[in-house]
Amino acid sequence: MIQERPGAVTLAGKPVTLIGSEVHVGDKAPDFEVLANDRSKVTLEDSKGKIRLITVVPSLDTVVCDAQTRKFNETVSVFGEEVVALTISVDLPFAQSRWCGAAGIERIQTLSDHYEMSFGKAYGTYIKENRLECRAIFVVDEKDIVTYVEYVLEVTAHPNYEAALHAVGSIIKSKR
Repeated sequence: MIQERPGAVTLAGKPVTLIGSEVHVGDKAPDFEVLANDRSKVTLEDSKGKIRLITVVPSLDTVVCDAQTRKFNETVSVFGEEVVALTISVDLPFAQSRWCGAAGIERIQTLSDHYEMSFGKAYGTYIKENRLECRAIFVVDEKDIVTYVEYVLEVTAHPNYEAALHAVGSIIKSKR
């Protein structure tokens, strides 16, 4: 049975229920199946052996989600090809593709969890009341271990960009 976590976060100041277990640092990263902009299936396994920066947003068509995705698109390039950056939302793949083209997003891959909410259920980011994802950040190392987690307590607020990027940098430094 999938866990429900009432009041785990707020959306515009109102408590909402998250569906799925909370993911913690040290956990094996749960697998998921989402859709790329071309509607092909994407799983965690597709980026095996890479460091994954997974940013989760309710909708790319909102101010904070737009800013979050742009920020990580700009900053993740300093890490090179050993880091894969993913933004997951429930926006349809067509809308994500259109948004990426208009925003000039090239380094971060946008993925849709609209179809089955697979990611949201696996990572505990599925907002039951709105069928949206809550704002969250996960860093997963090349061995599929979660090394950083942030569930943003107020969904309309920005995540801690610096902490997430530092977590990615720490994995890279530890390998050298």
